[in-house]
Parts: sequence; C-alpha cells; structure tokens
Amino acid sequence: MNNQIVQFKNVSFRYDTDAPYALNNVSFEVFEGEWLAIVGHNGSGKSTIAKLMNGLLFPEKGDIYIHHLKLSEELVWDIRDLIGMVFQNPDNQFVGTTVQDDVAFGLENHGIPRKEMIERVHEALRQVKMSNFLDQEPHHLSGGQKQRVAIASVLALRPRIIILDEATSMLDPRGRSEVLDVVRELKKKEKLTIISITHDLEEAARADRIIVMNRGEVYREGLPEDIFKMDEELIRLGLDIPFTTKLVKGLRDNGYDIPKDILNEDKLVDYIWKLKQNI
Repeated sequence: MNNQIVQFKNVSFRYDTDAPYALNNVSFEVFEGEWLAIVGHNGSGKSTIAKLMNGLLFPEKGDIYIHHLKLSEELVWDIRDLIGMVFQNPDNQFVGTTVQDDVAFGLENHGIPRKEMIERVHEALRQVKMSNFLDQEPHHLSGGQKQRVAIASVLALRPRIIILDEATSMLDPRGRSEVLDVVRELKKKEKLTIISITHDLEEAARADRIIVMNRGEVYREGLPEDIFKMDEELIRLGLDIPFTTKLVKGLRDNGYDIPKDILNEDKLVDYIWKLKQNI
C-alpha cells in the first residue's frame, strides 16, 4: 500500500465565515487498496471530510488530491467518477422500483450501453450476494440487504474508492455484520480502497488503519491495536470501546495470552475455539 490515492494537505474548512473551523489544518493520506476508518464524536469533522473528498464542499485553505487530481471546480466531476458513496439511510438512495432497476439507475445516467449495463448490474449484485433479489422491491428488503444493494449500485459504476458515511449506523447487529463482511470481501477481491466514516469502533476494528478526529483536527492515527490501547482516552473523546476489546483486555488481565491482532468478535471466537480444541 505505497500508492497514495487520497491526500489532504493542510486543509481547513468552515461552514460560515463567522463560525469556528469544522476542519483545522488537517493533513493525512489514504493508500490504494487499504481500509481506513475515520472516527470521532459528532462534530469532530469526520463527515466534513467525506463531503470534501467528493467535492460536495471545497476547502477554504489547503489542497485535496484524489488519485493525483487536485480537487477543483474544473475537475470535480472527474473526481466523482473515482468515488462511490454509501450513506447512512439506504432508503434515501433508492429510486428504482426493483433491485436491478435501482442498480441500473446510475449506469443510465452515465450513458452506459444497455448490454454492458445488464452485465454490470448482474456482476455488482453477485459481488454483494444479492443475485437472487433482482426483481424484489428495495423497500421490502432487510436493512442489511438494502445497504448491500446500495453498495452494488456504487460498484456498478466501478469507482476506485468507496466511502461508507455512517453506512452501518442504522442497522441491527446482523445487518451490520452482513455489510461489513461484504466490504471486507470486496476490498480483498477487487482491491478497492475503503474509507469508513464512523463513530462505531466495532466497525473501525475491521480497518487496516484508524484516524481519530477531535474538534476538527487529527487527534491520533495508527493501527487499530494501537488506537485501542488509548481506551480511557477514547472514552473521554466520546467514543465507546468495542465490547471485544474490553473482553480481550479482561482475558489478558486474567493471564490469557491473547494475540494483539484479535480485535473483532469473529477472530476472538475462532481463537477461543482453537484454544479449546487444544486443551
């Protein structure tokens, strides 16, 4: 992951000239093929970052580069072709009467020929394991299924980067797990760059790297295992420690040598199962 696909260079932004800065001198990089989680409490600046990446906003100071293109009014549409966004409420993204119509909508707007459009729709739905729901009405799907269709709609446009803007916050645990498993698989198989904008550290635990935002500034940056060592500090910043992290900490305190890369529930269950088999 040596190729920089996103760069923020000393970026500052405020929503009003009399308002405090929503982002203040923010610099960071995202590398091609990685999963980066940007976390923070409400008002920390993380959602503003998402809007700036997609050219919905422009910085007051500093520069933003997406795949070596500098964000500007002249290049904003080229940049948007590189980025797909999945939002918090999938119902707000649906426009088609069926799942396949909805996935095809963006392709129609891009003037993709019908034959290629059909191929892309089927491929995108296969990638998110929703091929059996082609003719279903989106509003009859579960929350997790709706978000998988929303991801398929983005995938069909073949972006280089997918931004998940609080995309799992309205889902129940099962739906959240469905969506994050699909994202992990897509990152691995399609070599996509994933950026999670979230306050959920359970989601962030699945990322390759985490940036913690606080009051419009980059507070800390590092690997998940390093960030979660800040447990009390994260709580002071308004972030809750993942249950798995608390459990692992408790097990270690009681003499169990749990590997440091075990940060989510699936890995912990696998480890305990293997441990039990060896007893």
